[in-house]
Amino acid sequence: MEVNLCVLLWAHEGREADLSAHEDQVLGLLAEHDGRVIQRAKTVDGKGDDSEPTEVQLLRFASEGALDGYMNDDRRAALAGQRDAAIAMTEVLRVQLV
Repeated sequence: MEVNLCVLLWAHEGREADLSAHEDQVLGLLAEHDGRVIQRAKTVDGKGDDSEPTEVQLLRFASEGALDGYMNDDRRAALAGQRDAAIAMTEVLRVQLV
């Protein structure tokens, strides 16, 4: 059964470009795990606070096993330090696309 995720990412202040660069790298691994980006969007800065995420992603995986494979990919884990430096908070929602 397919797994669809809505991923909300908040960058550390001043690290928005680093967040994007990191996500470019890790999202490049999706195809190897039967996953794909449905949509990726950056929020429009206007509030001047941290109430909105920096980036929103819709991801699809062919199965729970495909998602597990991506989450446990050693190459992704090796970038954890880079991730922690750029990303302040992440929220992942399992969603059903309508």
